[in-house]
Amino acid sequence: MSDNEETENAGANAYWKENIRLLLTLMAIWFLVSFGAGILFRDFLDQFMIGGFPLGFWFAQQGSIYIFIVLIFYYAWKMKKIERHYDLDD
Repeated sequence: MSDNEETENAGANAYWKENIRLLLTLMAIWFLVSFGAGILFRDFLDQFMIGGFPLGFWFAQQGSIYIFIVLIFYYAWKMKKIERHYDLDD
C-alpha cells in the first residue's frame, strides 16, 4: 500500500469517526429532550406552564419536535464544516 493510500484511509477513518461522534451526541441530546423531558422529568416540569399547558406536556407534544429541527440544522452546519476540514465539500 502506498503512502498516499494510507493517508487517504487515515483521513477517511478520521472523517467517519468525527461524523459518528457528532451523530451519537445529537441523538443523545434528542433522546434526553424527548424521553427525559417528556416522560422522566414530567412531574417536575409540570409545575411550570407554557402557553397554558404544563411544561412536561409541552415538551412531549411540541418541544421535542422543535429541538429535533434545531438539531437537524446544527447537524447540516457542522457536517459542512467537517467536510471542509477533510476537503470533501462540494
